[in-house]
Amino acid sequence: MGSALRNPLSRTSVAAHPPAAVLPPSEAAVLGALPVAAVVLDGEDRFRFANPAAELFFQLSAASLTGLSLGDLLPGDNRLFGLIAQVRRHDAPVYDHDLALESPRLRRFGVAVQGAPLPELPGGVVLTLQDASTAQMLDRQLNFRGAARGASAMAAMLAHEVKNPLSGIRGAAQLLEHGASEADRELCLLIQDEADRIKNLVERMDMFSERPVDMAGVNIHEVLDHVRRIALSGFAAHIRIVQDYDPSLPPVWGNRDQLVQILLNLVKNAAEAVDAREGEIQLVTAYHHGVRIAVPGSMERVHLPLTVMVRDNGPGIPDEVRATLFEPFVTTKRGGQGLGLALVAKLVADQGGLIECDSRPGRTTFRLNLQSPPRRADQGATA
Repeated sequence: MGSALRNPLSRTSVAAHPPAAVLPPSEAAVLGALPVAAVVLDGEDRFRFANPAAELFFQLSAASLTGLSLGDLLPGDNRLFGLIAQVRRHDAPVYDHDLALESPRLRRFGVAVQGAPLPELPGGVVLTLQDASTAQMLDRQLNFRGAARGASAMAAMLAHEVKNPLSGIRGAAQLLEHGASEADRELCLLIQDEADRIKNLVERMDMFSERPVDMAGVNIHEVLDHVRRIALSGFAAHIRIVQDYDPSLPPVWGNRDQLVQILLNLVKNAAEAVDAREGEIQLVTAYHHGVRIAVPGSMERVHLPLTVMVRDNGPGIPDEVRATLFEPFVTTKRGGQGLGLALVAKLVADQGGLIECDSRPGRTTFRLNLQSPPRRADQGATA
């Protein structure tokens, strides 16, 4: 195996003095503009350059990657090291596909990698890496938004078609209760309780309805601290909550109340998933150049550089549930209604963001990619 893997959240592994640039400005500009992840490794497999797409691929900033060794991210028996060795041995480009890059820090599957020698750097190798994860994430996001729109339509239908007759049923049961026998009175009470339960469900569904959202610059760390205090004073009172914030993170563009609701739901889910004695929840923020999404019907591209992660060390989410995790009425909880994560997906979409989930036993991460304020809103953003 390669060198020992470092703490996934550790920031001490970044070199105190990053190495000097190894690429001429023109070459760095070309690699920087590539839509696929591109990195330069020196002869000791240390990162010497990473483009914006590589920051997204590795979920680390270029500054954090620079000075790290590839062995800090992957075990030494990974096929990627064999490809790099072939590039150096033959001094020629080498291509491989369907690689699995898996470790506590990285989880990418079906990766296509091309390596080429870099003459300017002894032993240097340029790698381009591409997998289907981003495309899959966007495809899932479209599905989530479609599911949210379906839930919105269902909410409107239920509110119109169910709530009014439901009130009549409940009122009739109350009237019957007064002249009923003891046994029949219990049935009347049962009808009223069930009518109330259905009414509450309909009202929860109404949260999916389309409403205008007031957006502003929001200090996400203040939101996370607020959510953490609520969790520790209630449902997560005996669970360790660890914070790992990027102190230089700018404000996010969103609605503060909805962001609180999103993160409160995610932290509550994490608290219910972990062991009460050994459970741990991590709240992480980071800045990446992020995903750029083309807006249909225009040349505009939405930039999502701000990442917020809620991670837990619970048993993980079953494979059969993960693909439909954000759809309404999907749940793994006994007695659950399956609306919490569907509402999260809808609210994240309202913020103009993306949400994805990566889960395996002992490590589940919900990752939010959010916008920074538009230039005209920077003046009024919360610092």
